[in-house]
Amino acid sequence: MNHTRKPNIKTVPRHNKAPVEKLYLPAIFQGLKITARHLWVNLTDILGVETLEYPEEQPKDITPRYRGLHRLTHREDGSVRCVACFMCATACPAQCIHIVATERTDGQDEKMPAVFEIDTLECVFCGYCVEACPCDAIRMDTGIFSVTGSRREDFVLDKERLLAHKGAFGEEVSRA
Repeated sequence: MNHTRKPNIKTVPRHNKAPVEKLYLPAIFQGLKITARHLWVNLTDILGVETLEYPEEQPKDITPRYRGLHRLTHREDGSVRCVACFMCATACPAQCIHIVATERTDGQDEKMPAVFEIDTLECVFCGYCVEACPCDAIRMDTGIFSVTGSRREDFVLDKERLLAHKGAFGEEVSRA
């Protein structure tokens, strides 16, 4: 027995079957018209265009909630607040945080990072590492939003550079 069964396929009728609409020409011309109008306004009112002469002139509208470059915080005794729990590296969607843990030498019963590196070329500055940190060791409140370098190594922040960054929006008070 040869049972040929038709599959349950529903055909959806397409609307606007005019040949010109199939080519999307009206939509393309409408987009070109909007672009030309903006170009004309910018060319005729050149003094009305707000510009910022960056990097000589820095933006002044950066709020404390802005996510800038990362930093590691210190405890009151000056030691690193990070306990190398790997929560920030686990939460990072870009996998740009590299941590190597070691035992503390000052008698504390916890770990500390021997290596803590963040590759800012891979980082998407989402802030998940800050949210995941249980001891408020990593923050993104330096106010630094421009990183330049001529080599890839210039963009990898090691533990010493992360500890050297200071907060731009107030003192270092733990939120944990």
